[in-house]
Amino acid sequence: MKTILSISTIILSLLFCGNVRCKEGRPENQASVPASIQIVCTSDLQPLTSQLVGSFVEQHPETKIELVTESPEAIRSGNIANLGFTSTDYQLKGINENQWNMVIGRDVVVPVLNTKNPLMDEISINGMSIEVLNRIFGNVSAQHTANVTSNNPKMQMTVYVVNDESVKSAVSRFLKVSDISSLDIIFGNETEVISSIQNNPNAIGFCHLSGIFDSETSLLATNISLVPIDKNGNGHLDAMEDIYADMSVFMRGVWIGKYPKALINKMYAINNTLPAKEAEVTFLKWILADGQSVLHSAGYSALETNEIQSQLAKLNPVAVEMPPYSFIYSPSVIFLLVFAAILAFSIFLTAVVKGFRKDENSLVPDDEVFMNGFDEKSVKIPMGLYFDKTHTWAFMEKDGVVSVGLDDFLQHITGPITGIEMKFPGEKIKKGEVLFTIIQHGKHLHVYAPVSGTIKQSNEQLKSRAGFINESPFTEGWVYKIEPAGWLKEIQLLTLADSYKKWIRNEFIRVKDFLTDSINTQHLEYAHIVLQDGGLLKDNVLAEFGPEVWDDFQTKFLDLNK
Repeated sequence: MKTILSISTIILSLLFCGNVRCKEGRPENQASVPASIQIVCTSDLQPLTSQLVGSFVEQHPETKIELVTESPEAIRSGNIANLGFTSTDYQLKGINENQWNMVIGRDVVVPVLNTKNPLMDEISINGMSIEVLNRIFGNVSAQHTANVTSNNPKMQMTVYVVNDESVKSAVSRFLKVSDISSLDIIFGNETEVISSIQNNPNAIGFCHLSGIFDSETSLLATNISLVPIDKNGNGHLDAMEDIYADMSVFMRGVWIGKYPKALINKMYAINNTLPAKEAEVTFLKWILADGQSVLHSAGYSALETNEIQSQLAKLNPVAVEMPPYSFIYSPSVIFLLVFAAILAFSIFLTAVVKGFRKDENSLVPDDEVFMNGFDEKSVKIPMGLYFDKTHTWAFMEKDGVVSVGLDDFLQHITGPITGIEMKFPGEKIKKGEVLFTIIQHGKHLHVYAPVSGTIKQSNEQLKSRAGFINESPFTEGWVYKIEPAGWLKEIQLLTLADSYKKWIRNEFIRVKDFLTDSINTQHLEYAHIVLQDGGLLKDNVLAEFGPEVWDDFQTKFLDLNK
């Protein structure tokens, strides 16, 4: 121990000397040159990029940024030497596969109509299905006569679409029309389209959300209303679809997957290679930090914390140009690195020797073995509990009340739970209905009831510390105490520990199949966070995924078990 402390002191001394020499070795007459970079962007992102540049330069006046507008084809061709900003769909179509790219936010395309539309009240309640919108926008004439809702007669609608690539491509994807330019729709710039809809009660159109959003009031433009979209086409807005009354609710709904993905364009920073200029890297990091508030105030969908972290990772390691006489090239630092390597090897060798001295029959704790990986051997399945295929557990207490909670498998899959939405005592619940909702930084999953009954008590501790579900899912992390209805009948559908262990093996296969399918079809950027070497599933695997994957996991994995 004394030897290690002595070595550490020497290293710190060398580090101090290295810094001193670096400062002394820098020529005194070296002048600081203002950083200067050029950024190219598409015309639809020019207003936003201009705002980002302006806000950044206010905080970093030493940086000079020239903004140039280019076509999407030019930016995505790989022939532009500067940092570029463009938007495209979730599949990153059209971007050169050899280009470096980083998501900075989302551009949302929205259907809008005049607030004085004769059917506004009914549309607000029932929404418009994709089928109805297809009839309106897919007609051969700009003056359409179509059934606007399922319960109303035909009426004339004048339709508009903003004439830029990002809006037209989003509308084409949404309506499943190969080229909407071939339709007899009225096209115009954003100002023209919005003004026309504001002045015509029977007008409807598609535009950027940013074009109708007032950042000062957080309200939409006068006489403009969003068209609620009936995603499942059942003729009315379900609770999961009703996100249009308030802009903050709408923006959250966009992020967690309640809004059609086809109408969302991801905005990308693009470069031919990993950005190497220090000014470019600083600007990109600023966009992922302070710049997110600029996006939000301008009517764009900002990134969430976990997304920001994954995008920041794309900037590292950053090959920043180093000035002459840099600290890293000093002889003392080279010596320091060699010395550190020797020290690390010595510590490793000591640990190995100590390991051999341990009792050969001693066991390594499970938590250490599975620190970074997760398989059926690491799932805690206590004896005496009943388990359900909804990944919940149930246990009848001595007073006849049934405690229920989340199983260890699902909390490992999701990772840290940051919030929980619970029902209130006195509410009745049926087996298979949504019992509670677990939340992780805005992303959420609905968990279904393993038994029927009346909620007698909810775990109030979870409201301030939902992490109890991760730390102690079977003790402090219980969710409800339920007075059961039909317990003897329903436990026939539950299973005990031994059977659950066998069943859980298949759940690991299902998770891997789900993630493989999801990544291959939609989310290649997540491929590195699914499996460890050797095929072991990474612990907390869903934590780094975005809300669109959580939404898929809900419908394609959890919902199939209820």
